[in-house]
Amino acid sequence: MESRPLRYFVAVAEELNFARAAERLGISPPPLSRAIRRLESELGAVLFERTTHSVALTPAGEVLLAEARFALEALEASGRRARRAAAAEPKLVLAVKADGDAGLLEAVLARYAADPAALPVTVRLCAWHEQSRLLRQGEADVALVYEPYDRTGLDAETLGAEPRVAALAAGHPLAARAGLCLADLGLRPDEVQRYIDEVRGKGHDLAQLLTLVGLSDLVALLPASVADRYPRPGVAYRPVRDAPPAVLAVAWPQQSRSRATAALVRAAVAVADDLREREAV
Repeated sequence: MESRPLRYFVAVAEELNFARAAERLGISPPPLSRAIRRLESELGAVLFERTTHSVALTPAGEVLLAEARFALEALEASGRRARRAAAAEPKLVLAVKADGDAGLLEAVLARYAADPAALPVTVRLCAWHEQSRLLRQGEADVALVYEPYDRTGLDAETLGAEPRVAALAAGHPLAARAGLCLADLGLRPDEVQRYIDEVRGKGHDLAQLLTLVGLSDLVALLPASVADRYPRPGVAYRPVRDAPPAVLAVAWPQQSRSRATAALVRAAVAVADDLREREAV
């Protein structure tokens, strides 16, 4: 199957209007309609229910839309990776959220640099939950990412899990306690991830989020390592004993065959293993 009919199909599926899709693609409606008919014939499946007033996806069309988006994204990503590999000085791009490495980044890069397969590394700082997109689009080769994240098209190795702490203003009533539970924060276990995502959305990065915490009644649930690395006079950190752990992983595209990528994954796993061994002593 060629990529052009898939691009045509995705445009129609997203617009649910042949005229708008044709305008978006820069072609006229008749050849677009013929291309969709040929695709349906090739697949032996009707992709759209058409009436004089509406266009709707069939169940087969719903399935193809998800697959086609992924296939087209993978095709574009392959081109980006190939162009980067052909550069005069190829580099490996590591995506990580600022302060989202559990303090492992420097040790991982140092260990990686000693591997014969290592390439120079560009660290791509990104926003919350952006790592998966960068990997799938070929803009990054490896990522350090906290779960949950979109695993579509990715492989991963878990590096470790750490408890969560509540970050709250030093004058907050709960700061007087030595430890907390989710009920103290008005949360059930099934609400934790939604709550974390909502609080993250209030700050562009960790520094901004902690500033907001110190100046308001906002309570953030963060990995315990943050408390050690970012002490602040106006912010108190208290363990939340029944919160789900913060799980850090190293992720990469499933189709990757890069020796440099494999070397960085090995380095990340080795550093995490060393840290666990030291903590167990």
